[in-house]
Amino acid sequence: MAKTFFTLWRQRLGYGIADLSCNLVWQLISLYLMFFYTDVMNLPAYWVGIMFLVTRLVDGVADVLMGLMIDNTTTRWGRCRPWLLFGAIPFGLMCILAFYVPDFGTTGKLVYAFITYLCLSFLYTIVNIPFCAMLPFLTADSQERTTLSAVRILLGSLGSTIVAVATLPLVGALGQGNQAQGFLYTAVVFGVIATFFLLISFRNVEEKISITQERMTLKRAWTGLKSNTPWKVFALNIFLMWGAFFFQTGALVYFFHYYVGSSELTALVAGISSFVPLLGTLTVPFLAGLMKKRHVYLVASTVNLVGMGIMMAAGVNYWGLVIGAIVLSLGAGQRTAIYFSMQADPVDYGVWKTGINTAGILTSINGFLGKVAMAGAGAITGFLLSSGGYVANAAQTPSALLAIQACYLWIPAGLIVASMIWIGRFYRLDDSFAAIRADLDAGIYAPDGAPELKKSAAI
Repeated sequence: MAKTFFTLWRQRLGYGIADLSCNLVWQLISLYLMFFYTDVMNLPAYWVGIMFLVTRLVDGVADVLMGLMIDNTTTRWGRCRPWLLFGAIPFGLMCILAFYVPDFGTTGKLVYAFITYLCLSFLYTIVNIPFCAMLPFLTADSQERTTLSAVRILLGSLGSTIVAVATLPLVGALGQGNQAQGFLYTAVVFGVIATFFLLISFRNVEEKISITQERMTLKRAWTGLKSNTPWKVFALNIFLMWGAFFFQTGALVYFFHYYVGSSELTALVAGISSFVPLLGTLTVPFLAGLMKKRHVYLVASTVNLVGMGIMMAAGVNYWGLVIGAIVLSLGAGQRTAIYFSMQADPVDYGVWKTGINTAGILTSINGFLGKVAMAGAGAITGFLLSSGGYVANAAQTPSALLAIQACYLWIPAGLIVASMIWIGRFYRLDDSFAAIRADLDAGIYAPDGAPELKKSAAI
């Protein structure tokens, strides 16, 4: 019993610590990279928005290729695990280079920013897509997947919290008044830690579910995905859910620095938005035991939306904004945890439906769609700031403040409402997942699944 307990938690913590590593860098990018480009590198917001859009679209192609590579990877460590080893050191190094300010003119800095941001995104793909695709190979138990996802979000949120709370103080302390130097040294700290923990994760996870299949090609992947209706519903929701998230994280520093006018509140709410989701995540295994996953998603989204409403009503009131941020973040943590648990289920549906395991390509396309959402949010934010007359390190015009407020609150709220309607109306895999999983465990496939296996009578 003690050995089983130790083995379970070694796997859970090993899996979760990889998300902590990724989030140290991801949160640094999400919260501070655009601000770093516009206010430290002094790049025009319009061109930064263009760069975000182009980089994410190009990087999205790498996501799909990475998915194919995962599905064709065969090693003694499994399909996904070896990529954590190979990508760890380059990933940490590129994090550092992305926050270096070269002694170039504006055009040279734009080119440098584009290259380093693209390379960092590519290396994030190399470690994060395999990590996300790993869940179906760790266990076939739906409840354990929810637990693994919860632990992942807990540790991932811890990484985000560290970045949110520590970044600006570290920039000040390490830079001694020089923001460029401060951001560089802070990136060194987070890059080294991220590399170390990715290597620890590689050491402690084990892919227990081994699946042998034909070599994966784009044609074969398309065969496996085209009949996967639950995944199509899930995939479209990525634009809505993550679009809302990226608008908020990208605009947070601008909102509290310029609209509210409080640097102290900027750090506090950044910390809340990273730490409080931990508390929301803790409730998800309990909620998932009481109701279907889509219902947990809807409850979490409602809590998130209520928090946004409180912040809208608060205006620039200190305590109103803090309370709203706490409620908003609680719902965000719940929603993200159940999202990652839900993400593994369409993989099993696809195997049952077609006999083809598309864990890698499916996860990579999900990652690509998330990056498109991030690119769109970043580009639209840049365009809105420019059209509103935003000027870095200056008092902002009313139109610029309106653009900042829209990006932080109004647009995300609209996207969350749309997400709730979409998932509530069209996602139905929860209703049949237990029977599908039982079929797979018994070697039973749907009529258009693996032809050599027994067919299921329950479609």
